[in-house]
Amino acid sequence: MDEEKVITGYDPDVVRRLFAFVRPHLRVLITAVVALAVATAAELALPVVIQRAVDQDLLADYLRGDAEDMQSVASGHAGIDPIVIGETAYVLESSLTALAGVNKRGLQERGMLSERSHYVFRLENARDRAVVAAYPDIFTVGGEDAIYAAAPTADLSILTEEELRSIRSADLRAVSRKSVLFLGLLVTVFVFTFAQVYLMAATGQRVMKDLRTQLYDHVIRQRLAFLHRNPVGRLVTRITNDVETINELFTNVLANLLKNVSIMVGVVITVFLLSRRLGLIVISTLPPVLVVTWFFRTYARNAFRNVRLWVSRVNAFLSEHISGMTVVQLFTQEGRVGKKFRDRNESLLGASLGEMYVFATFRPIIDLLSSASVAVVIYLGAASVLEGVVTLGMLIAGIELIRRFYRQLMSISEQFVVLQSALAGGERILELLSDKQRIPDEGTTPPPAPVAGEIVFDDVTFSYRPGEPVLRNLSFRIPPGNSVAIVGYTGAGKTTIANLLSRLWDIESGRILIDGVDIRDMPIDELRGLVQPIDQDVFIFRDTIRENIALGENFQDGRLERAAEAVQADAFVQRLPEGYNTRLDERGANLSVGQRQLVSFARVVAHDPAIIILDEATSSVDTETERLIQHGMQALLRDRTSLVIAHRLSTIKNADRILVLSHGEIVEQGTHEELLDEDGVYAHLYRLQYSGG
Repeated sequence: MDEEKVITGYDPDVVRRLFAFVRPHLRVLITAVVALAVATAAELALPVVIQRAVDQDLLADYLRGDAEDMQSVASGHAGIDPIVIGETAYVLESSLTALAGVNKRGLQERGMLSERSHYVFRLENARDRAVVAAYPDIFTVGGEDAIYAAAPTADLSILTEEELRSIRSADLRAVSRKSVLFLGLLVTVFVFTFAQVYLMAATGQRVMKDLRTQLYDHVIRQRLAFLHRNPVGRLVTRITNDVETINELFTNVLANLLKNVSIMVGVVITVFLLSRRLGLIVISTLPPVLVVTWFFRTYARNAFRNVRLWVSRVNAFLSEHISGMTVVQLFTQEGRVGKKFRDRNESLLGASLGEMYVFATFRPIIDLLSSASVAVVIYLGAASVLEGVVTLGMLIAGIELIRRFYRQLMSISEQFVVLQSALAGGERILELLSDKQRIPDEGTTPPPAPVAGEIVFDDVTFSYRPGEPVLRNLSFRIPPGNSVAIVGYTGAGKTTIANLLSRLWDIESGRILIDGVDIRDMPIDELRGLVQPIDQDVFIFRDTIRENIALGENFQDGRLERAAEAVQADAFVQRLPEGYNTRLDERGANLSVGQRQLVSFARVVAHDPAIIILDEATSSVDTETERLIQHGMQALLRDRTSLVIAHRLSTIKNADRILVLSHGEIVEQGTHEELLDEDGVYAHLYRLQYSGG
């Protein structure tokens, strides 16, 4: 089983490091935050507009008191603007309730305010004056130029609907203006919410692009030890699934989370601004919610980490066994492999259900607490309305605000799955980025020009594992233009020499020189432009033959075709339906083994390296194909230094020199005939292949 590290405990450094990727796009993010602030302010203003419409226009109740007393009260509070009619002053009841420091109940008990509410309006036209004149026992007229009229609110019930509409025309116009304002706020919320969501999504997409690019660059430049320890499926999961969760973090979670949190904080502030009593009632309902959220956060994080772990394991298993499907089928292992997959899939199901269990428990609890909180606000708020401490408009606005609060909290609970998944994915991505195992590329010495191609291994020692050397104090020299073959039993270290020469691994001690320059002093890109290996397992990309040879280079003047002709590949390419533009299947499945090998030869000739490494290049082809490949190899090796690693000794009879490797040391060297005459290891290998000895 893929024993992958599961990160435990919350690391605050994760979020900080993730947001480092946002720094290049900070201006867009700031614009999104500004749009969020405007949208939030507009959304919180909606209940306030309703409160003002109810208290100031729909229920425009005034309390009556002595003019001198009311003027003294108003002098200390800018929010009170009494209307004076004769010796009497009328004060809007909602203005008294909303202001701190004014005890309305105390003023009524001291006889400074009436218990009975009144309606006060401005006489704007002859129709209003006609209504007042028709009911002299109800209305009191006064004020400067006698432009105000007042009447007990309860007595207005005797007026006709048309008469009420006339005297309340100013209130109706005010409600219309507030309706337009309400609509304008809704449009503002829509426009700025759209801008905020779009800008956050754009930021997320750019961050995801940068993150994918950095991850790919990081993985593709690691040394082979890193790639051997990390299955391809796991790495693909990091670069695709885990990065996608980061995109979700920005485009979905972060955008909504910022909005939800800002509205929740804004709700508390707005309720306190409306009424301190109402604010305290709302605050008293929050502690149970905070406690439940704290426990949910802890359990959810572990559940989401477990899901990401098993997703990675399932992907790694699928990648490996689909790639090796031929072996599975040939050895009739479908049942066993299927059982192993079902076991992993069952574990993924269990992890996913555990995640859903946590979520399914949290949401109903929050829903219950939401309903309970609204009930508490209604009960205690209604009592406050009866006491005259809170107005009806304030209570309506308070209920709407507390519902918004829990609506945002419910939204957060829904986004918690993605949030925790993104944080878990972020931890895994950062862990991958922190695993730096690159071959040091600090060389500044360019290769000599022109390159002769001399290779020197000077006392080279190398181990894949500490204490288990594969090469021991290895020394040899390959003159420029020579072809040197390396043979030996399996595990002798032949392929290791090829990997060290191209710096896929780094030596522990000693030196490797090309034309007298230590390869560690050369930039890796320039070194690998000089040294081109051809492995026995040729990798073919899912692309055209032309692109598989060129590998992105723009070869002109028929250079690519001439390279294919030189290695005997042009003949079979021309027989294909679209020639060099024929698209190959994955790993070149629509070509034979020999054809893939010839394509790899053409690839090397087209790029024209000074040194070529052939690693078992003809180990898995038939005799006729081998003959064709031998002709290609003659063109490939002409005028180049070559290092040939082979088990088939027939392919290296014409090598300038043969090195016989055993346990990481050279035990014999010479030409084919000289080594046969020595009757040593090489002669023994030769007899095993051709005499059956």
